[in-house]
Amino acid sequence: MATAAAKRYARAVFELAQEEGDLEEWGHRIARIRELFADPGVAAVLSNPSIATQRREALVSSAPHFLDTKSGNLARLLVESGRIKELPAIEEEFEVLADQAAGRVRATVTTAIELQHEDRDRVEQELSKRLKKDVRLTVVVDPRIIGGLKLQYGDRVVDASVATRLQQLRRRLTAT
Repeated sequence: MATAAAKRYARAVFELAQEEGDLEEWGHRIARIRELFADPGVAAVLSNPSIATQRREALVSSAPHFLDTKSGNLARLLVESGRIKELPAIEEEFEVLADQAAGRVRATVTTAIELQHEDRDRVEQELSKRLKKDVRLTVVVDPRIIGGLKLQYGDRVVDASVATRLQQLRRRLTAT
């Protein structure tokens, strides 16, 4: 769950990206910043409070081959405001806003075994047809559901897993 600050940062970046007509590029910029911040050497310096903020910002500025000017400005702002740990939430919230603007829906399907490519495509197409929106599907494998699938999109969950059916049967049998 994104914090209020992460949502504010994501909204600000999203609005800037919309003004520039460059949502996709801003998504790539945020991903590059995340990659930079994830580097163990960079992370050690950025998370060390005994290193002056100016020196930490200088580290980010010294990566012009990795970050363009706009990315560097955002990275320095996150360092300056002490929000580097919120970057994953900012990125996630930005993606949600970009998907909403493009009329896309993110969905997660959980299965007991890895879905074949054709099955994944079929689930994605059927859900797209039902929702009348482009669906971006993420597949999660969880053997605890035994069989069937669990589908989550937006605030809706469709649970057609064998594990849930067995729990429901168990409750009915113990209730009588």
